[in-house]
Amino acid sequence: MKRLLLIEDEPGLVLTLRDRLTREGYALETCGDGESGLERAAREPFDLVLLDVMLPRLNGFDVLREMRKRGVEVPVIMLTAKGQVVDRVVGLKLGADDYVTKPFEMVELLARIEAKLRRAPALVHPSEGYRFDDVRVDFRRAEVTKAGAPLELSAREFQLLKYFIEHRGATLTREELLNEVWGYNAMPSTRTVDVHVAWLRQKIEPNPRHPQYVLTVHGMGYKFAG
Repeated sequence: MKRLLLIEDEPGLVLTLRDRLTREGYALETCGDGESGLERAAREPFDLVLLDVMLPRLNGFDVLREMRKRGVEVPVIMLTAKGQVVDRVVGLKLGADDYVTKPFEMVELLARIEAKLRRAPALVHPSEGYRFDDVRVDFRRAEVTKAGAPLELSAREFQLLKYFIEHRGATLTREELLNEVWGYNAMPSTRTVDVHVAWLRQKIEPNPRHPQYVLTVHGMGYKFAG
């Protein structure tokens, strides 16, 4: 089930979209203002974000700008009553993947959502594995292959990659990774996280010096964008 985040302050539209998207098989979470929407988008893994422009506390353009600044690469479709070309251009330049002007036909929005999700990395099955680019992770067998060839990951590296995948799109602090991957009793230093991330990048990244999957979020931690 694909997980969507709707950042919208019009109660009627929220109810309409919740009803229709739920019936279409999506898991929908909602936020009614820009600040809370930004925090959820940056903290939790979503497959797609529906983002209104005219929002209280923080407008949609600022939300999108900050999302991309924090390295949140989830697809974003902007929803707005503004139809001017300049607004569409601003949204796309800030990193929006699509733009729908209100009022819109539900069938059009659904088609756009489906189109964006088709381009997202393929999830094999939550209990079995995950695939991004030419890397395939088999959770049951604890095996990873790249372009069909096996990758030799240590147990800790595999656990780290699995945690990244399970929380893809979310910014993960070093403290969270220490607690969840190493465990409270292990008590390694935060440098241990950096070292293991570096090792993991050497094995899964096309160019470890310029990673495109395990991203550094400066001042915060890491994020998986595969």
